[in-house]
Amino acid sequence: MKKHSHTMNSIRVILLCPIALIFAYYMSVNPAFSEWYALNIYPIISKSINTLSASVSFSVAEIVVIVFFSILLIYIINTVIKLIFKEKRFQRFFDFILNIAAIASIICVFFVFFCGVNYHRYTFTEVSGLEVRNSTTKELYDLCVNLTENVNSLRSELSENSEGVSFTDKTHEQIADECRISYDKLESEYPTLISGYSATKPVYFSDLMSYSGITGIFFPFTYEANVNVSVPQYTLPSTMCHELTHLRGYMREDEANFIAYLACKKSEDSFVRYSGYMLALTHSMNRLYSDDSELYHDIYDKLSEEVKTDLRYNSSYWAAHEGFINDISDKVNDVYLKVNNQDDGVKSYGRMVDLLLAEFRKSAFDE
Repeated sequence: MKKHSHTMNSIRVILLCPIALIFAYYMSVNPAFSEWYALNIYPIISKSINTLSASVSFSVAEIVVIVFFSILLIYIINTVIKLIFKEKRFQRFFDFILNIAAIASIICVFFVFFCGVNYHRYTFTEVSGLEVRNSTTKELYDLCVNLTENVNSLRSELSENSEGVSFTDKTHEQIADECRISYDKLESEYPTLISGYSATKPVYFSDLMSYSGITGIFFPFTYEANVNVSVPQYTLPSTMCHELTHLRGYMREDEANFIAYLACKKSEDSFVRYSGYMLALTHSMNRLYSDDSELYHDIYDKLSEEVKTDLRYNSSYWAAHEGFINDISDKVNDVYLKVNNQDDGVKSYGRMVDLLLAEFRKSAFDE
């Protein structure tokens, strides 16, 4: 009787997954409802849990992931041993599949209701008032010139380490808090970027993240924005603001990058502003290279030698961490993005430039 009860409970849990998927489909065809949910229900859930996870300095998400996969591995090994050496193999295997399905169902349900809704809300482009349209190569070039001037100016204000790379003596916690403060300033201009969340947290196994090609992760079960602190230091603030964007409910990668740029610009710290402008410049120059390589080289020649040193250092850092783990991670991320309403997959990161151009035109018009 007890065995039967356990089986029925597992089946009931599994049946919650189709319900969650139906809800997810409803959200995908009703962006107005998704937006309402994202602005009214999501903040209540996310801020409550974020407040709890912020009570400790370490990443709760990292602990959860390690413990979860450790228990899962032990459970799998234990099941395999029992299948080999004990009787009732079919029943044991059936129970194993049922339990795994139940666990997957629980994860699916929590993800859909705690985070998945945000993939179907109105895009930031739609609520920001920015006009995204086709742009000329001349407009893109002018944007790159503007970004280059800002990058060169900000870089001249920064300190350098022994390798000649930009450097700040602020701790990770100080940089994270500065990013949180500058990010919260955006709410007055963009009300859907709700303030009041905690700062990002460092990941202990950051080196492993680098070999996976990952700079940051938003964990929707503890509502923490986690960052890889092993990356070149000047990229940290923009990464922090990128993950803080996901924490606030904007999941599209192109928009998260653009909003990170906006947040960094609000900072009074030159190092944070430099990080945001470098993020914008890198994406814009990549787009310019695909449109007109000669204009790209013209922009590159305008960069100061100090900026070029930072770019070379960043490239060499990631080149040293390439490998099959990075390739697998990239493919997994690509599938994840496509499943969650970003049809371009990892290419969606490149659309940040369309938003930069829209903001650049708006700024020029306002002047």
